[in-house]
Amino acid sequence: MRDAFIFTVPTEKGGTRIDKFISEECERFSRSAAAKIIEEGGVCVNGTVISKNYKCKENDKITVLVPEVKPLETLPQNIPLDIVYEDKDLLVVNKPKGMVVHPAVGNYEGTLVNALLYHCGDSLSGINGVIRPGIVHRIDKDTSGLLIVAKNDFSHIGLARQIKEHSFERAYECVVHGNIREDNGTVNQPIGRHPKDRKKMAVTYRNSKNAVTHFEVLKRYGDFTHIRCRLETGRTHQIRVHMAYIGHPVAGDEVYGPKKVQKGLNGQCLHAKHIGFIHPRTGQWLEFESELPEYFINLLNKLDNKIK
Repeated sequence: MRDAFIFTVPTEKGGTRIDKFISEECERFSRSAAAKIIEEGGVCVNGTVISKNYKCKENDKITVLVPEVKPLETLPQNIPLDIVYEDKDLLVVNKPKGMVVHPAVGNYEGTLVNALLYHCGDSLSGINGVIRPGIVHRIDKDTSGLLIVAKNDFSHIGLARQIKEHSFERAYECVVHGNIREDNGTVNQPIGRHPKDRKKMAVTYRNSKNAVTHFEVLKRYGDFTHIRCRLETGRTHQIRVHMAYIGHPVAGDEVYGPKKVQKGLNGQCLHAKHIGFIHPRTGQWLEFESELPEYFINLLNKLDNKIK
């Protein structure tokens, strides 16, 4: 039996396009997903199937029938990987900007997991299921840099424990808007789902988790600042949310930054530069650094030229 969601349109949402209304009311649906369900005849307003151009009226009764879930098969793909370190238990990958970590709606191919399945075969931990084999922690699609992958459940459990205990080191570099006056500082504010936009995260004290980001200034460029951030916790979009919260959003961030986005970045200027951890089998401390990618260096050069 198909799941159904039923909504009543409040006064303030009158005039809203139907696909936009559905995506705003339920975090399960993106606007494009809602539009697809509408096109397939899965949305009724007051008992009548409507088109995606329909604009809601006050007190409309909207019924959304969820399509039957099709099993997702994640296939190996021969996609080049920048492997920084590898042994029988784990590997460290330098993920490029623009690559999605694991398959999800709208991104079934070309992901890091597709590439890992080709490279590692069956040698990936199964703790996170068939969609995220080997994935211990994630970085966003438009964040570049270092990511650790577990080849078996033993290493996955050991690495996950270090992340939970905050002994797993993660440091990022980014360029943020504005001139940060302090040479270093800490943002200690809880992060949870945005109360009004369920696709975003926000500093909030409702249904949130503790989040701590330490930062230090590397160089100031007048209207921008190059900083290094060290994560004490690992919440979704943590650096992006915390820096926006203190008035210095990450350059190029289309979600948490200013409406006028820095050109040529194609997403936030954020790079996972350093990771350090205890090897779960040998007990040896390992740490790795990643060179800043071309897009990041190009922005720094552009900012350098402006202040000369």
